[in-house]
Amino acid sequence: MQHATQKLIYDVGMCQGEDTDFYLKKGFNVIGFEANPSLVKQCKIRFKNAIQTGQLIIIEGAIIDFKTSDLGNNTNYNVIFFKNNQNPVWGTVVKEWAIRNAQVYSTSSETIEVPAINFSECLAQYGIPYYLKIDIEGMDLACLKALLDFEQRPDYISLESEKTSFEKLILEIKLLKKLGYDHFQAINQMTIPQQKEPCNTQEGHYVKHLFPFGSSGLFGRDLPNNWKTDSQIFTQYQKIFRGYELFGDNGKLRGHPDFEGILAIVNEFAESPIPGWYNTHAKHQSVLG
Repeated sequence: MQHATQKLIYDVGMCQGEDTDFYLKKGFNVIGFEANPSLVKQCKIRFKNAIQTGQLIIIEGAIIDFKTSDLGNNTNYNVIFFKNNQNPVWGTVVKEWAIRNAQVYSTSSETIEVPAINFSECLAQYGIPYYLKIDIEGMDLACLKALLDFEQRPDYISLESEKTSFEKLILEIKLLKKLGYDHFQAINQMTIPQQKEPCNTQEGHYVKHLFPFGSSGLFGRDLPNNWKTDSQIFTQYQKIFRGYELFGDNGKLRGHPDFEGILAIVNEFAESPIPGWYNTHAKHQSVLG
């Protein structure tokens, strides 16, 4: 199998550019995807120089699953996007996700129209990246499915893992396996601000980066933990889901009057913050080491 473009990263779900900033500093070229027009505007200002030099290209619009839509090859199409008024990173094209955010976190959304993005066409135009970071609130799997159309695969992928249905989590890992990924890490995103970039980084330049809350953190060969097989990562996620079942979005204790107090006591003894939320990182079978 041919390898991906080694200096290219896709940041699918740029938000305010927390991850793009890290990738650019390390010397990678970046293709950024963002559906929220307000965040796109911020990123264009923040990364003006990188855009001018061609190190960064921003794709404006929402990625949808063209394989299951009725759009065919129609690329000039707008979709409804639920723009979260309180937390812009929770914008989504999935109505159920917007409803969940309203019910669980008491947020509100306004609906706007944004261009529909065909991820397969972007892969064909810009090339297969070395690392594919995905975090687009309900449409992560559309990006994975698009890779089925290509012989090449990214060396590394990360996506925000399912946290309400263990069966759906299994399907995510199985799709990654189908794409040729056989080693995995589950990284609690609550712990990202504590990550330290290794001085002997194997991913681009060492830039002594400080990770803000909400960023995706280290990737690829710089990840801090050991890689696990699919069976091992399922075992880890079973433990994680026990925390979700009690304290997660639909957790049994979510409506308890002393929910925060109980959670604080539990976290005094937990190895990693509960419930947290996790990214699944995957390494392709063609990658040595």
